[in-house]
Amino acid sequence: MIARVVLALALFAVTALFAVTGAACGGSSRTPPREAQLALAHADPRVGTYTSSIRGFVTSSYWIEGPDGVVVIDTQFLLSAAEEMIDWVERSTGKSVVLAIVLHPNPDKFNGTGVLRKRGIRVVTSEQVRRAIPAVHEKRLRSFYDRYKPDYPKEIVLPESFGDKTADLSGGGVTVRAHVLGVGCSEAHVVVEWNGHLFPGDLVANDNHSWLEIGEVDEWLKRIDEMRAMKPAYVHPGRGPSGETSLLDAEAAYLRFVRAAVADEKPTMPVRPDAIERIKSRIVERYPYEYDIFLDFGLPAVWEKQVSLAGASK
Repeated sequence: MIARVVLALALFAVTALFAVTGAACGGSSRTPPREAQLALAHADPRVGTYTSSIRGFVTSSYWIEGPDGVVVIDTQFLLSAAEEMIDWVERSTGKSVVLAIVLHPNPDKFNGTGVLRKRGIRVVTSEQVRRAIPAVHEKRLRSFYDRYKPDYPKEIVLPESFGDKTADLSGGGVTVRAHVLGVGCSEAHVVVEWNGHLFPGDLVANDNHSWLEIGEVDEWLKRIDEMRAMKPAYVHPGRGPSGETSLLDAEAAYLRFVRAAVADEKPTMPVRPDAIERIKSRIVERYPYEYDIFLDFGLPAVWEKQVSLAGASK
């Protein structure tokens, strides 16, 4: 049980409102915040969370406070959220953000890179993630730019590469281990480990449906096993409340349920919309989470992947 103190700041507000919650770390939020929030997990007061407003998909960025500065993990979906996140983190800690780490090639992780770099903050990721970002940006630009402009970057600003292998990264008196992992919810991943805290990005969701767009459930489960081997005490997901190691088990159970629900329909090509609807209904009934719209994008991909794997095994 981890007591959590939530610092809720209304957008554009000058003063802060403090609220104390008695929820266990990793407990159900059920109602996502409509405004952005800061949360401080007092199991370690050096670790905090910025959660964007619902307009930015309730996306979490984390910070680790060091003696001389702050390390931020992920840069937010909207440019205004990136600015707000840095302002609030620096106001909360009284220290400058000096380093940011992008965990995987999804816009809610990398879109704010340009904002942070303009403020003199070094932004880094693995070579594998960096290579994957341009294609993802081009695809997402078509989906999101007109809806969010001018709060969505038209031109991508790439993070710096720290290399293609697991490395220690330092800033502000903090040194973290940046693990370079393979395919999961994205084509490449960085998972950050620090003092028992694990930051997996969207490889773990809590009270939210997972982003299954590339359909790689089997590979994703391997990533869960790799993270278990790191023996974390705390897990900080890309979306939803932070928790303990049980979040890894919950994510694995969710992925296995999705895989089994698709397999039960005996998938063949082409994808059958009626079957996808039945699968989605089963998942939502078992997991009444936020953002079930993610399943509309993900389940056809899982279906196609199962068909492909079945063909390859013949």
